[in-house]
Amino acid sequence: MRERVRAWRTAGIAVLGAAALLTGAATGAAALPAGAVIGAAAGDDPGDGGPEDCGDLGDGGGPGAGGASAPTRADLTKAIQGEAFAYAKYRAYAAQACRENLPDVQALYERVARVELREHLTEQARLAGLTGDDAANLRAAISGASYEAKTMYPGFAAQARAAGDRNAARLFSEIAEDEAGHRARSAQALRALEHPSSGASVPVGPAARSVSVPEGSPRVSSRTLEDLRAAMRGEALAHARYGLYAEHARANGRPRLAMLFEHAAQVELTEHFAEEARLAGLVRSTAANLCESAAGETAEGTDAYPGYARQAAAAGDRAAAERFSEIARDKLRHAREFKDALSGLRANCPAGG
Repeated sequence: MRERVRAWRTAGIAVLGAAALLTGAATGAAALPAGAVIGAAAGDDPGDGGPEDCGDLGDGGGPGAGGASAPTRADLTKAIQGEAFAYAKYRAYAAQACRENLPDVQALYERVARVELREHLTEQARLAGLTGDDAANLRAAISGASYEAKTMYPGFAAQARAAGDRNAARLFSEIAEDEAGHRARSAQALRALEHPSSGASVPVGPAARSVSVPEGSPRVSSRTLEDLRAAMRGEALAHARYGLYAEHARANGRPRLAMLFEHAAQVELTEHFAEEARLAGLVRSTAANLCESAAGETAEGTDAYPGYARQAAAAGDRAAAERFSEIARDKLRHAREFKDALSGLRANCPAGG
């Protein structure tokens, strides 16, 4: 059973990452304006349903196109997954800082979250050739939602029931149903796009609920916690991916298709990710969140991104190598800012934190 759980988790991230995210590279990604950024379509501004009310996670959307060697694309995919998760997590941390009446820390998290999504992820997505044409993007959405609805989330639900984690089992089952609905809507949109004489129309999907993620500890067993963490990363990645697809659709004069992707992105972030984060105990006190954030940004700035840069340079992917190096410097700056914010709270990280 343990090996099956690992297989589900690995396969789920692989489908969302390699197959769905890189569909554009496999089918011939459509080039998009170099200045376009995630966040413009779905509304990532602080006043657009963001953490200012200490309740939800905000949102964004954007483009991508380009080309790189296979090893560099693999690193870009890993980096994109990390940036997508950081965006979702930092928005939740911003909301917690708001609840603790720490506006400066809230603003710091919101700003860094925007950098992760609008700059780091968007630019790496362009280098990876992450989006395809609208039909290819819909096929990728269908593939990812189908896997989650039929395999990943039912597997996680069965695992949670076996562990006695009834709330997690129920949540996983509900998300599986949501993903089945998204698959059906994407399939309908694809029919409308490819067969306009069929009479099919592009649906826009349901509006998302905003679910808050308060401070707390994990509410599940360690086995289910692993699945929740994998699921959160998948939902954060799907949110970013659908945002990219929405921007592409809007740029190509298909506003209803853009709305379909935007609504799906919102559901992934403000419902699925948020509900999983509540059970997983993602958010702690702001002091603890700052410690975790500083450690993570330091590791990325000193290890992960410099490693990506070296590999890209060796593969002759000069643009990617330069971008990886720039992001490494950003990461170290963010780490310093998080440490400074922690000092301002007169708090210290645990030994080794």
